Amino acid sequence: MVKPEVKLSPSILAADFAHLETQAKEALDAGAEWLHIDVMDGHFVPNITMGPLVVKALQPLRRKAGAVLDVHLMIACPDQYIDAFAAAGSDIITVHVETCPNPEATLKHIRQSGARPGITLNPDTPLKTLAPLLPHVDVAMLMTVFPGFAGQVYLPGSNSRIRALRSMLDELPQSVHLEVDGGVKPHNALHAVEAGATVLVAGSAVFRGNIGANVAALRAAIAPVAQQDRATAS
Repeated sequence: MVKPEVKLSPSILAADFAHLETQAKEALDAGAEWLHIDVMDGHFVPNITMGPLVVKALQPLRRKAGAVLDVHLMIACPDQYIDAFAAAGSDIITVHVETCPNPEATLKHIRQSGARPGITLNPDTPLKTLAPLLPHVDVAMLMTVFPGFAGQVYLPGSNSRIRALRSMLDELPQSVHLEVDGGVKPHNALHAVEAGATVLVAGSAVFRGNIGANVAALRAAIAPVAQQDRATAS
């Protein structure tokens, strides 16, 4: 199976919301392909962030740039909000296995809504909980921090979990993106990609400082793997 090109998904949670459209556009213009939208409810995680209106507000930029809106529901009752986020224009809706009483039904609901389903889990949840769900998703995401706040440090042991999930995904007949969310910086991005990640979520590493230069730094960090993949393909 052909390995998909690594995507960058800047987390707008770390952006300046007074200039959200401008900063999101700058990240996309610099070469990011996705925008990661962290939705928190103050119950599953100790923070409250944004809802479907933010997704809807990003639609003009999404259409103009050809971007993917990568919505991550860190909320206690995701089934109640899937239709609203899909109607707002979410391309991908990822839910936590910890919040879904019947995760297979939730993933089916997401696909029926017109969005692509994703599943994720917290760092202390065993990977085996994902095994029966992977045939039903387009994205499998690993949290490499405990969710709730931006700017956290990439947890030790994350790369081992990425490698283990990559092995699980490689057994599937379909291609599934392996997304990594939390603490991704230029100094650890290459290790995550070498372990098998195909989508990197980065918040403060993109939106703190010069956005264009930050995206370029992340691209440069993972360039050795991209060059190796091109050489293998040729």
